[in-house]
Amino acid sequence: MNWMDAVLIGAGLSMDACAAAVSDAMVYRGLTPVRRAAMPLCFGAFQMLMPVLGLRIGTLFSAWFSRCAGFMMAALLGSIGGKMIWDGCHRESVETAAGDLPWGVLLMQAAATSVDAFAVGIGLSVSGMELMPACILIGAETAVLCASAVAAGRFFGGLLEEEAQLAGGLILILIGIKSIL
Repeated sequence: MNWMDAVLIGAGLSMDACAAAVSDAMVYRGLTPVRRAAMPLCFGAFQMLMPVLGLRIGTLFSAWFSRCAGFMMAALLGSIGGKMIWDGCHRESVETAAGDLPWGVLLMQAAATSVDAFAVGIGLSVSGMELMPACILIGAETAVLCASAVAAGRFFGGLLEEEAQLAGGLILILIGIKSIL
């Protein structure tokens, strides 16, 4: 495996995180500058750390993890997306959801969207590539792409306004369904 492979792996792994970042930026229109900066950093950090954990822990539980990873991600993102849709359909909740993204939700999304990076850690270890430089590259690439996704989400959130919460929830549910398939 060469460095171009690591760049492509990073791009592929970051797509779920980017979709979540777009969704968050569409829904939480009152994001503070700190939270806007934290989103790409959290997604990137989880994408960087999960392959390391995958290498260290994954070899012990690889059979179980490979069967359950998609369902774990679907459950986490489905519950977050379902709540976003629920809030979008109930007027009294829309005002609170339009504020700042809660830290707990951000961390849960970052963990859920990096589940596939856990499995990649096992693959990177047998490829002969140095794990830490590849993980740093994957994390940095995810952070940069998610920063762009946050900007796009803020733009589309302004266009969609009230429907942004429904669209954001649907995006997260679709990512969860894709993880099972």
